[in-house]
Amino acid sequence: MNERGRALRQLSLRAAPWIGAIVLWYGVRASGLVSASLIPAPHQVAAKFIELLLHEGLLFDIYISTRRVFLGVALGILAAVPAGFLLGWYRPARTVANPMINFFRALPPIALIPLVIVYFGVDETAKLVILFYAAFFAGVIVMYEGVAQITPLYVRVAQTLGATEFEIFRKVIIPLTVPHILTALRVALGVAWATLVASELIAAQRGLGAMIQNASTYFLLDVIYVGIICIGCIALIMDLILRKISARLLVWQERAVG
Repeated sequence: MNERGRALRQLSLRAAPWIGAIVLWYGVRASGLVSASLIPAPHQVAAKFIELLLHEGLLFDIYISTRRVFLGVALGILAAVPAGFLLGWYRPARTVANPMINFFRALPPIALIPLVIVYFGVDETAKLVILFYAAFFAGVIVMYEGVAQITPLYVRVAQTLGATEFEIFRKVIIPLTVPHILTALRVALGVAWATLVASELIAAQRGLGAMIQNASTYFLLDVIYVGIICIGCIALIMDLILRKISARLLVWQERAVG
């Protein structure tokens, strides 16, 4: 198979699930199992998307929500990486902190909204706190589980070769933790997008979550579908970008294995 044929095959395989989902969407709507008034057709949602994009400031809502998620995840990962490293590398710290980490990780962010409003008000800070909370606990779990699985053999080999503590940390420990940092970032990003609607319950005027909430008040199902699809698409694009970055940063792993 030539290069063009392989590219077409890859494109077909990637497009097949999306085409299948659209066909299923039309099928459920036409089947009569659910009232057609409760399921807007894909072409109706597409038309509403264009209308919102051109006349209702959808692009600004996308920007606002993306900025909130980006800031929340950035702050959450900045805190989660050193915390997860300490918990993963030092067993006593993990033994002490693990129950509390799991306790807070199990709490849904939406349950904290009343307290967040009391302590941080209803401004942008409150929304970032919710996203920070979600990103931090998702990231710290992935980080410390990954670091805990790093074998000490590499450190012992470096010590045998005469490496200093600083050299071991810079040339051995940091490269070994990079894959876990990137994985923690991807997981935190997904959790933050899933938490977006909850964060924008806090008196948000703009943003995709706020748009969905306002649309639900007036039973605007096509707008709700647009908001949901936008969130999923943006999260997918950001994840694909992270995967590309990870592939470039971790190319040394493939060489080492090869």
